[in-house]
Amino acid sequence: MTFSPADADKILADNFAPWVLALGLTVQETGERHAVLRLPWSEDLARDGGALSGQAMMAAADTATVIAISAARGAYGPMTTVQQSTSFQRPVVGADVLIHVRVTKLGKRMAFADITLTPEGTEEPAATASTVYALLG
Repeated sequence: MTFSPADADKILADNFAPWVLALGLTVQETGERHAVLRLPWSEDLARDGGALSGQAMMAAADTATVIAISAARGAYGPMTTVQQSTSFQRPVVGADVLIHVRVTKLGKRMAFADITLTPEGTEEPAATASTVYALLG
C-alpha cells in the first residue's frame, strides 16, 4: 500500500488537537519506515531571546513520529506515546525545521523511532529525540 504525504496530512487534520495543528506542520515525505515533516518558523513559537521553543520542537517530533509509524503500518491506528527523550544542541532562529523520523523497530504492540530536527539550510541538527509508542489497535 502506498502511503502518501497527502494521506499523512489527512491524518494530521483528522486526529490532532487544534493546538498541535496550530504548529503548521506539513508532511514533506513518507516512506516505508520514515517520514519528514516541516515545522515552519513562527515568532509565535519563539521564546525569550527569539529562538524556537523546545516545547514546540518536542511536540513536532512527537507528532511526526505518529506519521512515520502510520507510514510503516500502512495506515493510521490508535497509538500513544510511552516515552520521549530529547536533546537540544543549538538554537533555531528564523528558519523552518525539518523533522526526519526513522522507525527503528515496529512490533505488534510497540514501536521505536529516532528523530532528527534540523534547521532548513544547515547540516547540523538543532535537536535529536527518541520515542517509544504503544500501538493500541
